[in-house]
Amino acid sequence: MIVTLTPNPSVDRTCAVDHLERGAVLRATDSREDPGGKGLNVSRALARSGTATAAVFPVGGAYGRLMLELLEPESIDLRPVRIGWPIRANTTVVEPDGTTTKVNEPGPRLTPDELAALRAEVRAASGQASWIVCCGSLPPGVADDFYADLVAHCREAGARVAVDTSGGPMVAALAARPDLVKPNRIELAEVIGHDLTTLGAVADAAGSLVARGIGTVLVSLGRDGALLVDATRVVHARAAIAAAVSTVGAGDALLAGYLHAAASGADPVAALRTAVGFGAAAVQLPGSQMPSPDDIARVEVVVVADPDRSQPLDD
Repeated sequence: MIVTLTPNPSVDRTCAVDHLERGAVLRATDSREDPGGKGLNVSRALARSGTATAAVFPVGGAYGRLMLELLEPESIDLRPVRIGWPIRANTTVVEPDGTTTKVNEPGPRLTPDELAALRAEVRAASGQASWIVCCGSLPPGVADDFYADLVAHCREAGARVAVDTSGGPMVAALAARPDLVKPNRIELAEVIGHDLTTLGAVADAAGSLVARGIGTVLVSLGRDGALLVDATRVVHARAAIAAAVSTVGAGDALLAGYLHAAASGADPVAALRTAVGFGAAAVQLPGSQMPSPDDIARVEVVVVADPDRSQPLDD
């Protein structure tokens, strides 16, 4: 089983508009609500492809009740932790060409007892988990080392740990040496301290994390696919996308694809291929909808070992 932790989940409301204009009154052409938060998206994508998954997350307030209602049809072992504050709602505005504008709320403040309950739920699951996946931003007031402490505990329990976060929490988690990290290019650049404009620059930055003890670095590159770097390989994969509908959750789907394949015994290159298939399929779906096996099967992925290091990356 793959267990995800989402300490700062959200109900994601997506509105489609013909054109986003600052200061104007806009009429939506479509709207939808989805469960949100990186870890929950990973669990949703895993469940849709038949991989057993449990999701640990806080719930509180009206949006917490809506979250549970939205998650009820999913084949996920839900392990909610009740909190006193309402969870957040994030708003996404999508234009016809796929341009996405997001407004993310900060989220609730968790009490020490509520944080302890989240930790306890993850620790209780770690003995039966093949992977623990720590995902997303931390709620206001939570120390940056929150994920790092869990990495150390879960690895002692025998579970592999993946981390997908940014900023201070990512820096702290790297010191605990998780088995897998999945930054996007901007997040990786923040860790390294300079812009990454070519595949070679990304490969070097990811390689520096591997040298620090990270098992695998999976970098999502938007339209340019993803790059996988570990101690023995640098591999690039990308897929042609006919029409991007929404980029929200695509990186989460990519991580889910990698874990889905890895849990099934695939080698890292095959897992990368699957990951990019999941991510590319998600981009072609509305809102933060996760792809089905049929969606993924329609995606053609090209994998290149030892890619051209000079290849520029899209802004």
